[in-house]
Amino acid sequence: MRRARSARRKPHRYVVGVDFGTLSGRATLVEIGSGREVASAVHDYADGVIETHLPRDTKPLPPSTALQNPADYLKVLSATIPAILRQAQVTPDHVVGLGTDFTCCTMLPTKAGGTPLCFEKRWRRNPHAWVKLWKHHAAQPEADFINEIGRLRGEKFIKAYGGKYSSEWFFSKLLETVRAAPEVYDAADRFIEAGDWIVWQLCGRETRSLSAAGFKAMFVYENEAGRTARPACPNSPQRLDRRDALSCQSAWTFPSKEFFKALHPRLENVVEEKLDHQLLSLGSKAGGLTPAMAKLTGLLPGTPIAAGNIDAHVAVPACGVTTPGKLVMILGTSTCHLLLSESRREVEGICGVVREGIVPGFWGYEAGQAGVGDMFAWFVNQAAPASVAAEARKLGISIHELLERQAASLRPGETGLLALDWWNGNRSILADADLSGLLIGATLATKPVEIYRALIEATAFATRKIIEAFRNGGIEVDELYASGGLAQKNALLLQIYADVTGMPIKVAASEQTSALGASMQAAVAAGAYPDIHTAARYMARVRKKVHQPNTKTKVVYDLLYSQYSRLHDLFGRDPKSPLKTLKRLRTQVLLGKPIRS
Repeated sequence: MRRARSARRKPHRYVVGVDFGTLSGRATLVEIGSGREVASAVHDYADGVIETHLPRDTKPLPPSTALQNPADYLKVLSATIPAILRQAQVTPDHVVGLGTDFTCCTMLPTKAGGTPLCFEKRWRRNPHAWVKLWKHHAAQPEADFINEIGRLRGEKFIKAYGGKYSSEWFFSKLLETVRAAPEVYDAADRFIEAGDWIVWQLCGRETRSLSAAGFKAMFVYENEAGRTARPACPNSPQRLDRRDALSCQSAWTFPSKEFFKALHPRLENVVEEKLDHQLLSLGSKAGGLTPAMAKLTGLLPGTPIAAGNIDAHVAVPACGVTTPGKLVMILGTSTCHLLLSESRREVEGICGVVREGIVPGFWGYEAGQAGVGDMFAWFVNQAAPASVAAEARKLGISIHELLERQAASLRPGETGLLALDWWNGNRSILADADLSGLLIGATLATKPVEIYRALIEATAFATRKIIEAFRNGGIEVDELYASGGLAQKNALLLQIYADVTGMPIKVAASEQTSALGASMQAAVAAGAYPDIHTAARYMARVRKKVHQPNTKTKVVYDLLYSQYSRLHDLFGRDPKSPLKTLKRLRTQVLLGKPIRS
């Protein structure tokens, strides 16, 4: 009888999640039911982040440029998916779905069929024809103009972005293109999120993710947008009933043509001319894998493809979080802070609030820090002396590991240092890419490890600032969760965050949380689970160890935080801040512009 039951047992079924990050892409093969990650593979982008000059070109790029090559994204698919199938010895007929996520806002111009403009010889040397990565901050003047026009016109969409639309977001980059390279704007049939573009390539069908459109591209629920011509969904826009299906797209809209025309005459019909209107909610099926992509990936044609996802957002249910009050920190090159709530509130400096933009049934809030892991990498690559590198080599560990060990032996306040973590500008709560970093308290006795610890502490203070902004806005933050590369590798960082915030921190069990989250969305799109809430119950988990705050340490950090807050407001809120002036002067010198007093 036992053998008979075994013979009738259903074969294992799997889903694939592909996470497109800042420097690499990674794929994970996950078993449906158990959530077991059976194989994973990583592929580094050949061109990485393009900041100084375009590939096979020597002309210098403007300051604050950050571009990418979409060919790198396609290579991730061909390199990683066949690799995980080989590792796990899984045949493609056992893979029932594929989901992707993308670092966001990352956008590119394409032709009508989806071909990136930078693939065409005519446009190869024009930087505006390439992918503009999330950390492309050259569009700060455009963001400033968008905010100025939005306030003058009383555009209510700005409230959904915490009072400021960011230089990192969609229309700041698009406005930069139409201003600086109108010929590129005219040649492009589409401007699209890279996360939606990769889905387009996989299934041959152009769609847009409701989440990316809402968080990055001014697509908001109509009562926040100021348009009332379209019929609203039946439930109140201020509170969601979980049963409310948000596929009611008639309740959503972009700003008016008049607003876009006020930004630039060519943008009057930008939505109709350059954006596709077919928006999909999270967990939706975008289409089936094309024969060409099946050949590229080794999967079967017609394999269900999930709608596009934002990398940080898919990590939320992958941490097991599908209910309000639990702040999820995705700690990597930058940090995203994601939070669910039953209510919509105005919160200073958030990156967006979108109805069902993270998990069905709730308002999704996003805040973030523009530089975290990138800032630590800067210190290691640019500021750590040769003696530190030599000691790390002698011990057979990385410089990061050495500095973490040394920093763990220091007591809070012992360094005498305090930093503002704006090496890559400020995303929340000031939303200003023109800000730069600051370190005070240095003496001739200051050691490299002390600076390294001060940088970690600065990012923790910034997270506390974000938590306080949520609470001041009436949004509960009861628990903290962490995922991402830093959460997996840097125990000291997590302990400092716990001490600074005074809150325990739970850590995702998966080392590839976003890829796991993308695979969970694939499982929902394929019909393996009815919704992401169910998928999370079966596929997500956190580690047993919880990082508990040290109450004695928090006393010291409270004092340091009060000084951080003074610096934050002094150097961050003043339009004539020395940090902004210095950055502006540098840009003028690099571009050869005349200097005026």
